[in-house]
Amino acid sequence: MLPSAIEAWFDARGWRPAAFQLETAEAFTAGRSGLLHAPTGSGKTVAALLGPLSKALNEGQAGGRIQILWVTPLRALATDTTNAIRTMVAELLPDWQVMKRSADTSASERQKIRRRLPEVLVTTPESLSLLLSYPDSQQQFSSLQVCVVDEWHELLGSKRGVQLQLALARLQTLAPQMRRWGLSATLGNLDEALEVLCHGLPAARGGAPLRIEGDAVKQVEIDTLIPARIERFPWAGHLGLSQLDGVLARIESAQSTLVFTNTRSQAELWYEAIIKARLDWLTVTAVHHGSLSRKVRGQIEDGLRSGYFKCVVCTSSLDLGVDFSPVEQVIQIGSPKGVARLSQRAGRSGHQPGSTSRILCVPSHAFELLEALAAREAVQLGNIEKRPPLRLCLDVLVQHLVTLALSKALIPDAILAEVRRTHAFAGLSDQAWQWALDFISRGGNALQHYDEFSKVAPGEAPDEPWSVPSRRIALRHRMAIGTITSDAEISVKLIKGRRLGQVEESFIAKLTPGDGFLFAGRVLEFVRLKDMVAEVRLARKKGRIIPRWSGSKMPLSTQLADGVISWMGRVSQALESGGADPRDLTQAVKALEDFPREILALESLLRTQQRLSALPAPGRLLVEAVRTREGTHCYIYPFAGRLVHEGLAAIIGYRLTRRTPITFKMTVNDYGIELLTARALPFDEASLKDLFSIEQLDDDLLASINSSEFAKRQFRDIARIAGLVFGGYPGAAKSNRGLQMSTGVLFDVLREYDPENELIKQAFREVLHEQMEYERLQSVMLKLQDMQVELQTPGRLTPLAFPLWAQRIREQVVSSEQWQDRLERMLESLYKGL
Repeated sequence: MLPSAIEAWFDARGWRPAAFQLETAEAFTAGRSGLLHAPTGSGKTVAALLGPLSKALNEGQAGGRIQILWVTPLRALATDTTNAIRTMVAELLPDWQVMKRSADTSASERQKIRRRLPEVLVTTPESLSLLLSYPDSQQQFSSLQVCVVDEWHELLGSKRGVQLQLALARLQTLAPQMRRWGLSATLGNLDEALEVLCHGLPAARGGAPLRIEGDAVKQVEIDTLIPARIERFPWAGHLGLSQLDGVLARIESAQSTLVFTNTRSQAELWYEAIIKARLDWLTVTAVHHGSLSRKVRGQIEDGLRSGYFKCVVCTSSLDLGVDFSPVEQVIQIGSPKGVARLSQRAGRSGHQPGSTSRILCVPSHAFELLEALAAREAVQLGNIEKRPPLRLCLDVLVQHLVTLALSKALIPDAILAEVRRTHAFAGLSDQAWQWALDFISRGGNALQHYDEFSKVAPGEAPDEPWSVPSRRIALRHRMAIGTITSDAEISVKLIKGRRLGQVEESFIAKLTPGDGFLFAGRVLEFVRLKDMVAEVRLARKKGRIIPRWSGSKMPLSTQLADGVISWMGRVSQALESGGADPRDLTQAVKALEDFPREILALESLLRTQQRLSALPAPGRLLVEAVRTREGTHCYIYPFAGRLVHEGLAAIIGYRLTRRTPITFKMTVNDYGIELLTARALPFDEASLKDLFSIEQLDDDLLASINSSEFAKRQFRDIARIAGLVFGGYPGAAKSNRGLQMSTGVLFDVLREYDPENELIKQAFREVLHEQMEYERLQSVMLKLQDMQVELQTPGRLTPLAFPLWAQRIREQVVSSEQWQDRLERMLESLYKGL
């Protein structure tokens, strides 16, 4: 039974508590922890609050100490969540304070929180670790009743999730009564997510951690904007802005629309195109991404909540559960590359219980029509991607140990047991633990003679806490807490005006005074670089370039790739079983007349692929060999995503060169691989299967990718997290080049003089398992071993091969004009005789 005050709160709004909300409250009352999985906008926040608020009301708690800790992955989400919780708490427990602590919190608010934690604190993993670095944290958090981790799926598979696991283990020691609850909307491995969140919890009186499912299925409508004309030989991005009129019509039809793009550069381009086409929307249209200033982002988010904006073009900066109720529809530009991402973005519309979420997919490449179709089918079937958790990230561990030393809590034997109660470090060996202690106390074998790497002083006795004796080291550590790493960024500021945001240093370095670039939805002119600030003015000239931010390419997920292959196989079977001659339009259309409209729109393209070569299908690996004036092109289509194809191409090339001296050019996309060589390649099924063998896979992969150089770049982020390098004080940040040089020297020194250094080993592991998606690569190669190879020798490039050819040419030529000329000449030759 809920307290009468909470029942009155529901009645005042005309609501009834959902069954999953009551179940969550009951589980909390019984002392249990768990994971709540429910659709976006179904009431997860209220569900997580009912238990602790009911307890407080029933026990007559007046407050005075922290009761609820709410951890969220995004600062924007922290603001929205704080407002939602504050509204509910203010009516039920008016004496309670609800506050937010994140990087955006003002200095005065931070000090207020430091003096006394509020009854409800909303924060991020980084800010939580910072709060745990103070000696009074042991007393401050002792009253904590529950820690709620919002959007747990976003943290699960990242180092931020590992950081949070360590923080939860610390909190559990400080507050043994604390329950843990995770909230998630889109996740495939829910049982594993529950295990990671609640690993090592003491037995609760009510039973083991519980997984609760929302009792409502969110209605999601996924539509596709079909292009007026589809080329039979498409290339990446060729549709893009040609779909502008259709997008404008959809925006016109709704009160408020979010237009999602996959990159910040794409967001800037689409915002510019929309404004140029509809100047009357200038004041009610905005662009939102992570490189804009906090103030600009906040103004846009406030405008979305109030219903002021008609359209906001955005990136993943608005992916998560921010409540923008006025948003009626979402438009996705380009393929979302993942089912979970599409579902998450769709949920930004219809963000209320019982409402329908609507999303329109706008392909920028003809084959993305198939990806949209596959995504719609996967959402209907609930086939969502998994987020595998990380293990043994020792860079995160050593950062956490210094944090504990600052709080006077690092007593090695006790903390080892605490650390092993996390899923991430359950398998931590004694040797690795001793290495971590040695690393923070003296820098390890290679760095022990440099004082700056001796950060922590051991206690005089085994039961005495270790400490950080240097105020300078303490200040630097607190400034660098966290696992989010990125290239150095330069602030962008109008001369005698406000700050607009930041762009990567590598982009600014290429500009000369007078150059124009598109940023924050306007064309700016670069004036000068002064004190790590790019000073700009509004441009008078029309020419501009688009900033390219790193980390923008997302590989196609297994679920979507399998869906695309499945649809191609169905089309192939329909054409073959119906006796349709691919050259006969009437027969082909009749054979496909019952297919979805995305397939009908692609009919000519798919028919051309079938006639020139074959369509891929489940259990069948398509391989094409084509001779041109450039040489022999071998096209292989595993449909495993860009990252896996990069590793697979490297292995194939390496193994071929071991057989005979040969030079390759390799190009990959989400669908396949192009190998280009001047010599003929005598491929047959047996030789191909040999290339796909997983024997000596680790050694061959590391040998084929110049693993030392890859690991050296990966080590840069590891070194930052572990505290080996310092990024600089505010306003005086080190350049990215300087950091890379310093970490590069450290990498070489450690590898030569301390080859067993755990961070060096971790760098190589992360290259394999993260950059190369090793587990997925291994799985794909095993799958290829069992597939039937269909070797085709078309006399020209096919619709599947052409995007790979076009991509390689684009990377080779100097200008876009040269690339366009070559593209048009090749298209002219391909269409002859069709």
